[in-house]
Amino acid sequence: MKFYIETFGCKVNSYESNYLKEILSKKYEYIDDYKEANIIIVNTCTVTNTADNKCRKYIRRVRRDNPSSILIVTGCAVQNSKEEYETLDIDLLIGNNNKTKIPLYLEEYLKNKERVVLVNNTRDLPFEDMEIQTFDHTRAFIKIQDGCDNFCSYCIIPFTRGKSRSKAFNEIIEEAKELVQNNHLEIVLTGIHTGSYNYEGKTLVDVIKALSKIEGIQRIRLSSVEVTELNDEFMNMLKNTPKFCNHLHIPLQAGSDNVLKKMNRKYDLAFYENKIKEIRSIRPNISITTDVIVGFPEESDEDFLNTYEFCEKIKFSKIHVFPYSRRNGTASCRFKEVDEKVKTDRVHKLLRLSEFLEKAYEEQFKGQKLDVLIEEVHDNVSIGHTSNYLKVEVKEKLEKNKIYEITY
Repeated sequence: MKFYIETFGCKVNSYESNYLKEILSKKYEYIDDYKEANIIIVNTCTVTNTADNKCRKYIRRVRRDNPSSILIVTGCAVQNSKEEYETLDIDLLIGNNNKTKIPLYLEEYLKNKERVVLVNNTRDLPFEDMEIQTFDHTRAFIKIQDGCDNFCSYCIIPFTRGKSRSKAFNEIIEEAKELVQNNHLEIVLTGIHTGSYNYEGKTLVDVIKALSKIEGIQRIRLSSVEVTELNDEFMNMLKNTPKFCNHLHIPLQAGSDNVLKKMNRKYDLAFYENKIKEIRSIRPNISITTDVIVGFPEESDEDFLNTYEFCEKIKFSKIHVFPYSRRNGTASCRFKEVDEKVKTDRVHKLLRLSEFLEKAYEEQFKGQKLDVLIEEVHDNVSIGHTSNYLKVEVKEKLEKNKIYEITY
């Protein structure tokens, strides 16, 4: 039998899909075309309405194109909208817990052909242990944390992923060693709220320090970290750990104290700006990228202008811009929403600023020699990224998964 996996959403979902692919490949053949697969798994996302719609549309298309396949749907959208997904023609419907048991449920389904619906609507979930030996991409992800306790007013994820919980410290180290043995030079630590990692007193910084001592690991990267978690311990690590990549993704979400308060974010602009200054005093050329939500309910023209000017002032190397998306059940639903046209105009303005800042950041490295991890090789073109996540393309056939010094 042949299987296919489609993944929507974040790096945590990518990790979990990679785990399922690795486990199922022991018994079934993985293929890249869902139309030819006997088993199709869809790992869903519900962070925005757009993500939800994409998932449902994809599931309907898959069922239409391959009506005889066994269709398994899992992830955040299922967790958030169980009743809605139950109305679709899906054979196995699994929430965010019990993903590791999907191979077992599949075996049961093959025997008795009885539909499985398993969605635990609770925040009190254990950490579901997964371990991978190799990753689809050059840089390998390790999921070290799951869940979130922040309850930002716009976010449904604390309800779909449960409370914050962490992977056992020793298991992270062993998984990293296995990945290095399988020729992964860069490890990306990921989670729903990665910076909240805490296992029996071990923190995120403890994990990074331990990984930096593993022979063979050349780079350690974070998928994302909250500005409130950049404490003295983290700053010392940044100063003394050369293997830690010269890049941090630190969500801002809004450049207006008024909006940040309504979002239930745990900092103000002065705090954020001071942390960025501290980081740059340690690593002057670091790439700092961010997320910004535009058109949050009751965001005024002045609020947006403040956001625009703050992003300009901080000089992010890239801004991931998201139009506000109403999620039923979140606190922001009680606020009056911004006109869609106004929201769209603001998104475009901030995207233009992001393009300008991105080019300005890249420009300062022109002519410099930088270490590049090669990720793709096509004919006589090699593509990779630097430590500070600059994309480099070389008209030369280099070896994949090796680091070269290249003039940018």
